Amino acid sequence: MAIEPFTDPVISPELIYLFHEGSLHHSYRMLGAQPVVENQQQGYRFTVWAPHAKEVGLALDRNHWNGKKDPLHKVPNSGFWTRFFPDIQEGTLYKFHLLTKNGEELLKADPYAFHAEVRPRTASITSSIDGYKWNDGAWRRKQRGVYNKPVHIYEMHLGTWKRRPDGSLYNYREMADLLIPYLLEMNYTHVEIMPLTEHPYDLSWGYQNTGFFAPTSRYGKPKDLMYFVDKLHQAGIGVLLDWVPAHFAKDAHGLRLFDGTPLYEYADPMLAERPGWGTLSFDYSKPEVRSFLISNAVYWLEMYHFDGLRVDAVTSMLRLDFEKSPGQFRPNPDGGLENKEAVSFLQELNETIFRYFPYALVMAEESSAWPMVTSPTDAGGLGFNYKWNMGWMNDTLDYIKSPFHERPAKHHLLTFPIMYSFSENYVLPLSHDEVVHGKKSLLDKMPGTYEQKFDGMRAFLGYFMTFPGKKLLFMGGEFGQFIEWKDEDQLDWFLLDYESHRKLHRFVRDLSKFYLNEKALWELDHSFEGYEWITPDDHGQSVISYVRKGKKPSDTLLVIINFQPIERKRYRIGVMRPGMYTEVLNSDHSDYGGSGTLNHMQLPTEKIPFHGRPYSLEVVLPPLSIVILKKAGRQRAAKPALDAAEGKVKASKKAPSGKASKDEVQTQPKRRKKA
Repeated sequence: MAIEPFTDPVISPELIYLFHEGSLHHSYRMLGAQPVVENQQQGYRFTVWAPHAKEVGLALDRNHWNGKKDPLHKVPNSGFWTRFFPDIQEGTLYKFHLLTKNGEELLKADPYAFHAEVRPRTASITSSIDGYKWNDGAWRRKQRGVYNKPVHIYEMHLGTWKRRPDGSLYNYREMADLLIPYLLEMNYTHVEIMPLTEHPYDLSWGYQNTGFFAPTSRYGKPKDLMYFVDKLHQAGIGVLLDWVPAHFAKDAHGLRLFDGTPLYEYADPMLAERPGWGTLSFDYSKPEVRSFLISNAVYWLEMYHFDGLRVDAVTSMLRLDFEKSPGQFRPNPDGGLENKEAVSFLQELNETIFRYFPYALVMAEESSAWPMVTSPTDAGGLGFNYKWNMGWMNDTLDYIKSPFHERPAKHHLLTFPIMYSFSENYVLPLSHDEVVHGKKSLLDKMPGTYEQKFDGMRAFLGYFMTFPGKKLLFMGGEFGQFIEWKDEDQLDWFLLDYESHRKLHRFVRDLSKFYLNEKALWELDHSFEGYEWITPDDHGQSVISYVRKGKKPSDTLLVIINFQPIERKRYRIGVMRPGMYTEVLNSDHSDYGGSGTLNHMQLPTEKIPFHGRPYSLEVVLPPLSIVILKKAGRQRAAKPALDAAEGKVKASKKAPSGKASKDEVQTQPKRRKKA
């Protein structure tokens, strides 16, 4: 739905009614500091919701931050205070000066400010967000749903991706020019930026906010961020924003006790307090808070052209007992632990977003087993169109960090996630949360020697890219950041001077390209029709194999992964269709840092039933590797993705079909019916 440009935001009874109803979804057009012309004079109209304040004024440099000299006018029976100032220019610092019913004087940043001072300063800044000339029309016109398209997201923190040589931060415009070539080289479809709303504390990473409508001034001005998004769109890259409606910071200039009373937060401390984070929850029962938050989501999508939102900490919104001990929470009136007001809010949020932006990506970071997160609201769902698959992430990382000798006993961590992988529309997240607070980097989670860590990392990333679901990888994982994320410095880009890291980087680049090109990896991403087990039960050798399917049989891929540092010289797998099969990807290629053990010739099937299938073939599985096969065409064999001349296939004596060599784990997979 098209949204009209800014108009004179003088408060009307209709707007007041909609705000208090919770359905003023563009409240940022009315509240805050709006550049307007009134009575043929250019200036700013300041409007704030502070229903319990006795007085409200505008505090600025010119009045020595004494708002009593520039009072706002109370709009009767509304809770609003407003006034037009003809002599205020863009770039003016200001705060609201409130006198509470208890006689306390407060200086508060504008909840609707479009711009704010660079931390540690806290004043709001008058700013116009009109007038930027967008050039991303072609991108926006072609947007459609991504359910049957590839989605590979690069999650990043702008302040620690790269920094200037002197350690200072790049601005939004500089970052766009640095980032675009890199994302294109690495074949990402989207970038997800960790929260950009204004926040006072760097080490909160943006998750403890004070300025929900102000892009952080650490990296520049509002139109600089518009340039950033615009340029990425022109390059064909989607841009997602990490958005935080679950809580806000307690800083004195922020939303806490805004007019001397719990205005944005719950009045009940058991509902308001987030003891684990030292923050406050929004009061989702208040329609005015809903107008604020839903308007905020619409604002980022409309005014900054973001393609979607990753909604942070959804579980903390849904559950009254989230990270709380007994005595810190109270059940709802029905005795349950769900926050029914938050459920209703999330449903309304998603309904509104998709009404205006039907092709937006709205992803829930929901870590519990809450049902129907991505189901429509009219069916009782929350209405998101994607959910982070935290179960897959937890199980897989638990398996991957396990010593090799423990992996057979943990084989179920690889096989169980597929049981629920189509219950929601999932994104597989390898996010920042998994490489901080002593959890180690992805590379350092891998067991074994230095070389085995890289081999295991490639096999793991291959599993990640071939498992059903859209993909998200946090910055640094693509080249093997060896220590966990340093949230006060840039990534260790110097590691690319080392061969192992450089070759891992190349592998991720080529793996991403492979993912984009192979429809079987995303065309039927949300249905069992696109996935079929071959060997889920070879726990003894820590090998799994499965089929990924597209809409055409010719797109089918056979995926075999060896999670042990042992070569499987003649590993037999069952197939449904006879013919010649070609290796199209092998993580052990020497270009990627492997030993070069490849299946360099086409692999013929034999009429030997195996794994419940009428035919089978033998394949060489290098240690800690992923091998992907594709059936060759009838007239001309498919060209292998890798140049066989660059690798080698180790010779071995012929062993009876289906039996392991002496240096392998004892048993081959048992014969089983087709999954």
